[in-house]
Amino acid sequence: MVPSPCHVLYLGPRSGTCLDRAQALRRIGCTVEHLDPRELLPATRWVDRWTWHVGGHHFGPWLRHALALRLRGQRFDLCHVDGGEWVTPAVIALLRGHAPRVINYNIDDPTGPRDGARFAAYRRAVAHYDLVAVVREDNLAELRALGARRALRVWRSADELSHRPRAVGDEQRRRWASEVLFLGAWFPERGPFLVELLRRGVPLTLRGPNWHKAPEWPQLQPHWAGGAIGGDDYALAIQCARVSLGLVSHDNRDQHTTRSLEIPALGGLLCAERTAEHLALYEEGREALFWADAAECAQVCLAALADEPARARIAAAGHRRWQRDGHHNERVMQRLLLAAFDDAPLAQAA
Repeated sequence: MVPSPCHVLYLGPRSGTCLDRAQALRRIGCTVEHLDPRELLPATRWVDRWTWHVGGHHFGPWLRHALALRLRGQRFDLCHVDGGEWVTPAVIALLRGHAPRVINYNIDDPTGPRDGARFAAYRRAVAHYDLVAVVREDNLAELRALGARRALRVWRSADELSHRPRAVGDEQRRRWASEVLFLGAWFPERGPFLVELLRRGVPLTLRGPNWHKAPEWPQLQPHWAGGAIGGDDYALAIQCARVSLGLVSHDNRDQHTTRSLEIPALGGLLCAERTAEHLALYEEGREALFWADAAECAQVCLAALADEPARARIAAAGHRRWQRDGHHNERVMQRLLLAAFDDAPLAQAA
């Protein structure tokens, strides 16, 4: 049984979707002590570079020492680790001295090939958690092979507050308006795809980090409107786009992403790659638009732009589907709490 109130030590970034999940725990009645492990490590950027290329386990002793000082004399019902790239078995042993149950939730692909050594510490620590939760079916067998005690797969989620539609004024709409928006970081496969959309006449707006690294940057730069955004800016950019693209990372074994929930939550029209999980989330042509390649993507985008009533109708239906299915942070956090305090075998349905 989950204690009421449940006193949670939350170890994860104090930003982005991680912060949203910590706030969701508070909204469902938990008291939360939120510590960002990166703030307990040296400020130099070399920590992050070393983590990606060699592994975060090298910083485990540093993190353990810092946590020992910060947590002295404190007790919690549960420790929730979000991500865990620096959390080693020794760090978990320390955390267990302050919380009888230690769980992990990771929305990346910590057992996959894309992120190199970034999750080396996570993989060493899997067997020491009471519960590990992931968003990919592929991860489950790999986690069990690493010795996971209990592994749970859930859907990603949007936040009830961060991703609620905002009132949009005329000045805001002028600033953020776009026809077809892609909001996300550069990955090598994305440049050629977006250039092909441009070649086929799609009026594209591009926002996100690292696009200057793309070999296709000369073609993309005129359509780039700036780097990473968050908060109200992120919400307004999606709300003021007539169509928002949802690109998955094949190297990250994505079948859906956080954008797959955040875009409909904000009332935007999701136009995403046709995957089994996207088809499970939304009815094609009625609640979202899907495509298999750049040619089909361009076709469906241009058709949506040419039929405003249909575009608005599909966007509204996608929003209602997100509301109905409950892919919300509070619901996911509640499910993790229930699983953490129940030692019965896990049902894998999300």
